[in-house]
Amino acid sequence: MKILLHTCCGPCTIYPLKKLRESGHLIYGYFYNPNIHPFTEWQKRKDTLLEYARDNDFKVIVEDDYDLEGYLRELVHRETVRCRFCYAMRLRRAAQVARRGKFDAFSTTLLVSPYQKHDLIKEIGSAIAEETGVSFYYDDFRPGYREATEISRSLGMYRQQYCGCIYSEKDRYYKKNKKQ
Repeated sequence: MKILLHTCCGPCTIYPLKKLRESGHLIYGYFYNPNIHPFTEWQKRKDTLLEYARDNDFKVIVEDDYDLEGYLRELVHRETVRCRFCYAMRLRRAAQVARRGKFDAFSTTLLVSPYQKHDLIKEIGSAIAEETGVSFYYDDFRPGYREATEISRSLGMYRQQYCGCIYSEKDRYYKKNKKQ
């Protein structure tokens, strides 16, 4: 199958790309992540992915429109369910690109992370597949997470410390004083 793999970053691409290629699929990457903030973080993740792609003969379609405003408009007053909107925004765009490019399916590197909501990603991916007519390729890539982490470290790849959105960055770094 010809699969469009939504990619959030270089390190998370390592295992899904390897596994899908070993299964005989033709894989193209797709970088569309308006959720990643600040812009400098987005740029680091994109650059790391493109460097990895060059070194591994991996073609990547890059959506260079950094749509901060569109992302925030989708999430305002929905912060408690932000992941649902974030997944849907990125997977829908990937499916649309896959349809235009005549791909057999679309998937995402988000499925390698033990920190992401797999059931929700699968639910949304399946709904978008029905909506767009492009199959969602679900695979639980989490068993390869540790391997990919070790490889990314050995390659000296930039590794982020939060999923990318400003809310997860706050959760990661802001420790509210309990006495307040």
